[in-house]
Amino acid sequence: MIRDVASPKGRQVDDVSIAEVRQLLGDAPRRRDLLIEHLHKIQDHYGCLHARHLRALAEEMRLAQAEVYEVASFYHHFDIVKEGDASPAPITVRVCDSLSCMMAGAEQVIAALQDRVDPAAVRVVRAPCIGRCAEAPAAIVGRNAVGHVTPDGIGGLLAEGRTAPELPAYVDFGTYRAAGGYQLLESCLRGERTPDEIIGLLSDSGLRGLGGAGFPSGRKWSIVKGYPGPRLMSINGDEGEPGTFKDRFHLERDPHRMIEGALIAAWAVGCERIYMYMRDEYPTVLEILAREFAAVTAAGLADHTGLELRRGAGAYICGEESAMLESIEGKRGLPRHRPPYIAEVGLFGRPTLNHNVETLFWVRDIVEKGVDWFSSQGLHGSKGFRSWSVSGRVKEPGVKIAPAGITMHQLIDDYCGGMAEGHTFKAYLPGGASGGILPAKLGDVPLDFGGGLAGHGAFVGSHAVVVLSDQDNIKDVALNLIDFFKHESCGQCTPCRSGTEKLVSLLKSRHHDENAMVDVMQVMRDASICGLGQAAPNPVNHLLTFFHDDLAKVKS
Repeated sequence: MIRDVASPKGRQVDDVSIAEVRQLLGDAPRRRDLLIEHLHKIQDHYGCLHARHLRALAEEMRLAQAEVYEVASFYHHFDIVKEGDASPAPITVRVCDSLSCMMAGAEQVIAALQDRVDPAAVRVVRAPCIGRCAEAPAAIVGRNAVGHVTPDGIGGLLAEGRTAPELPAYVDFGTYRAAGGYQLLESCLRGERTPDEIIGLLSDSGLRGLGGAGFPSGRKWSIVKGYPGPRLMSINGDEGEPGTFKDRFHLERDPHRMIEGALIAAWAVGCERIYMYMRDEYPTVLEILAREFAAVTAAGLADHTGLELRRGAGAYICGEESAMLESIEGKRGLPRHRPPYIAEVGLFGRPTLNHNVETLFWVRDIVEKGVDWFSSQGLHGSKGFRSWSVSGRVKEPGVKIAPAGITMHQLIDDYCGGMAEGHTFKAYLPGGASGGILPAKLGDVPLDFGGGLAGHGAFVGSHAVVVLSDQDNIKDVALNLIDFFKHESCGQCTPCRSGTEKLVSLLKSRHHDENAMVDVMQVMRDASICGLGQAAPNPVNHLLTFFHDDLAKVKS
């Protein structure tokens, strides 16, 4: 077909779509870093991203259409509808199929729902971990996140139209303030305390980054403060590691303890703005933070900095700090090459202090109750408390506030009521999907950064513990985990993208080529850009090391 030379090239923008997008965006700035926020507005309103709206958004933001499309297509929660294609059903039910939910019967829930719902009215999709592992199986019905789901229960929610977030009871601004909240921040702002004093207290307490890396918090503050401003701060609320739900636990109960810690950190380090990145799988937390950020700002407690909430769009890779910064800037969440590290060149090219939610949660208590109160809590040479996300084959799963350095046997027996009825302790994940799988015979290894865990090729990471029993086949567990990594790899580097695919293929093969597995794992560790590809082989490595007998078992 010969193009009419009088017609403009490319896909054209129509006036109706432009008007619709302008109405949705209103007076919001058309800045490049707000692209993902604007995509959410369109998706929320229309239930999808029609191609015509993507073209209109590109026109409105003065971006190339390809640039808008590549961002929208990167994130799992954006549904792009091309010309001539049908829109998805008006309601989406996302059923988690990650490890804890798989163990609790998610496959049966998915199958039953697909048989009984009208696909024109309800779309049932699989979803990676949604952070409700202690309530497995879990699902998000529209925007209503629920646990202990059954097909009948989800059917009831749909029939009643309960698809919006349902907020739990939590400590709001007024309640927190009445109980002495923000007095520490105010004393800092009045000059009654100095930044060096606060940084010294954190250093002496032994507080570490509790998102996975475990870097000493006081040292991090000093490093970022040492770079010339202007400086920024980011808070990583994208706890997508399967088995992790501690940040959601704290934010759905006492969000201001984290917010006050963040405002103190911004004051001490001299950060001009705080960007809170929260995963889209936590609709209740997003609603809570929007309300409470507004209350704190209205009270003038954030005048020394600024609070900005950014909403993720379903991408595990954005839990990696540099990928998260890319997403905050409105881009695909691709990890950056390092150096430089984000402490020097971070968000928008500025020195950036990045913290996990739980790390900031402890700041106020450490300063008010004293260094010794916190540092004396650890066991086996470790310091402080940890929020352990425990799920799987225990009687009482949930978030357990317990000492750093606790052993697996202690955690199960003293905090979780022992193993579930009829189950015998067989193995455990000390640090979520990427932390490896250790046998019960190593249940007395202290759980903390480095130490004995590192000696066995495992790590505590975000303190996500999944307990396995004699009724679990570790090959099936490893396959679930590596399939998750295959799905969540950003695809930027070949070792991770192709390596995860190859490991899934090798595990599913009837004849397991162990030499090939070992070769693939080594390449992934040596050549992957970020921690996803480097740590993804851990479950397979431990399957071969500790559970070789399960490799040959056929799933019943």
